Amino acid sequence: MVQVSKTDGHYKFEIQGSHKLWSLKSEITIPAEHIVRAYKNEDQSKSFLGLRMPGVNIPGIITAGSFMVNEGTIFCDFTGKENLVVVELKDEKYKQLVIEVENVEQTLNLFQ
Repeated sequence: MVQVSKTDGHYKFEIQGSHKLWSLKSEITIPAEHIVRAYKNEDQSKSFLGLRMPGVNIPGIITAGSFMVNEGTIFCDFTGKENLVVVELKDEKYKQLVIEVENVEQTLNLFQ
């Protein structure tokens, strides 16, 4: 699970608990102007996302880490199909963040 906050024109995506171990990250910080859009999307939880680099993908259990896909590199951290938020980025290492959050609506309100 990921906790999202906004301070001083930056969004901080804090990876929670043991997911830090699986994703090999504890947080990602993105300037607000690099956020293209954020939306709820359940279609991102496919069993094969792309080339894993580094991270873990055990379909139906956990997907966490960096993945190379046709569009570029994405970061994922989710355990199920519920409460997924996709954050599209520009001018960043990652093209997208596909993250599981506690409250989708509350998280999406941060991006308005």
